[in-house]
Amino acid sequence: MGRQVPAASAATVRRTPRRTPGLARRAGVVLASAVLLITLTGCSEKTRHEWANLAMPDPATAQGEHIFLLWRWAWVAALATGALVWGLIFYACWRYHRRSDDEVPVQTRYNLPLEIFYTIAPIIMVVVFFVHTERTQNLIREDVPNPDVTIYVVGQQWTWTFNYLPGGEINTPNNQVLYSVGQAGNPPTLVIPVDKNVEFKLHSPDVIHDFGVPGFLEKMDVIPGPKEDDNHFQVKPVVEGTYRGKCYELCGVYHSRMLFNVKIVSDADFQTYLRTLEAQGNVANQPLLGGITSQTQSGLAHPLGTPDGGSQ
Repeated sequence: MGRQVPAASAATVRRTPRRTPGLARRAGVVLASAVLLITLTGCSEKTRHEWANLAMPDPATAQGEHIFLLWRWAWVAALATGALVWGLIFYACWRYHRRSDDEVPVQTRYNLPLEIFYTIAPIIMVVVFFVHTERTQNLIREDVPNPDVTIYVVGQQWTWTFNYLPGGEINTPNNQVLYSVGQAGNPPTLVIPVDKNVEFKLHSPDVIHDFGVPGFLEKMDVIPGPKEDDNHFQVKPVVEGTYRGKCYELCGVYHSRMLFNVKIVSDADFQTYLRTLEAQGNVANQPLLGGITSQTQSGLAHPLGTPDGGSQ
């Protein structure tokens, strides 16, 4: 007969304690913090500035400053809400997780105070966002009765025409219009004076375009139709510099070519630019509402259309 091994008594049975993952968690936090620190210290000054701006450009107009503040605090509110929600989720996972195989956490089906909170809190957030958005909209859409500069912006397939209308800071012989017209592959330049109220009137002879400058932090649709129905908005540039603009509405096959440059200059430089347009012969009796047809295909040297060169 073989040897019979006696059964171990309950007192001699010892459970192997489960290892807590606390050390691993701490090591993970330290490693993530080190990676984040190295990444941020390796960023350029421009990148760090973008992080500080929450990926938004510096505002170049007085109206853009209001929009910048609205978006910045909206991001802060969104990040704070996200941090609170994720914190509660992780806290609940840690506090009420199952600690043994034969233990089930308390199952709460209804919690009236909590349900009231997560019903009312989003409503309050929406109301706060609405109030601040309405306030900002009223500030940036408050028009000055007699702007210093009025520019008739024409978006067409697929370039831009800028008509500088007489009046205010613009003095031309016989109240004529000065204009600048671009071509596909040769973006036009919009020149405006700093610290002056500038009004943009937006017109399209073909399809819907969208006039926007990231430095302005705003854009507006350019809709075809009668001139009296054209959209318009005003800005007051406060920082001199060169900026980029583009069409934000998919307007056709060459939509990507609808680019333009923006130069915010001193009043003296602006007057010099106007005299340059006049010397070049960019003068018309009426605003050019069609400009030059600039439909080109990739690989072709000549435009498909011919310039009309006149006002419509």
